[in-house]
Amino acid sequence: MEWIEQTANQIIRDNTPVNVHVHPSAACPELRNATTRGLPDDHEGPVRVIEIPGIDRNMCCGTHVSNLSQVQVIKLFPETESMRGGTRLFFLAGDRVLKYLGKALDNERALTRMLSVGPDDHPSAVDRIQNSLKSVNKVTKSQLRELAQLEAYQLQSSCETKTYFYIHRENGDMDYMNALVNELSKQPRLVLVTVGPDKGPGQFLLFGDEKQVSQIGPKIAAVFEGKGGGKKGRYQGKANTLKTRSSAEDLLKEFTSMLVNES
Repeated sequence: MEWIEQTANQIIRDNTPVNVHVHPSAACPELRNATTRGLPDDHEGPVRVIEIPGIDRNMCCGTHVSNLSQVQVIKLFPETESMRGGTRLFFLAGDRVLKYLGKALDNERALTRMLSVGPDDHPSAVDRIQNSLKSVNKVTKSQLRELAQLEAYQLQSSCETKTYFYIHRENGDMDYMNALVNELSKQPRLVLVTVGPDKGPGQFLLFGDEKQVSQIGPKIAAVFEGKGGGKKGRYQGKANTLKTRSSAEDLLKEFTSMLVNES
């Protein structure tokens, strides 16, 4: 690709002309030298051939520059796309190269300010930040799992009058919800866990008796203006809003109280 780009730009710098030849009909012998897939069988009238001397001679009815120098420059992108019988290349030409370069320089200056290193050190600086973030995320997930175990222990230690469990944690995630539910899996109460901003979107997980979960799960999802699904006593989904958490808890409380009264 580097050779293609260098060769194309050298041809542009060489001020190579683009010649237009119009032949009266498809029967003209000069058309034998044109690179083409052929004309339709019912074609009538003149045939237009575009010639780049020493490079290409092709039938075309489109708009062309009169000289390749008008293209100014071509820049090939390293990304390619496989296609039947070949590879598709992506490129920019002319003013678009300058606009792209200007945007790239703006991004480079912004990264230099944010990373406090020169452009040559941007990749290594970002790599260090990513590794640090992975380490922090790993520790955070571990701490959330430990917190879930502690919260589950505390709930079970003071649950004599509870007909259900409801826990919300703003900075929790799916691992936290699963860890909490797993710790509470051996007790008989329904468990509802929500994570996310108090008044924003988030996630929810309902766990308990399979029949009870299938009855109340979709109703809780509706309160959260979300959708969910599941099986084997688990119903989870996305909550479009968690500002209705109190309504969801009231619904769960009413449902479990009704179950107690029926028993």
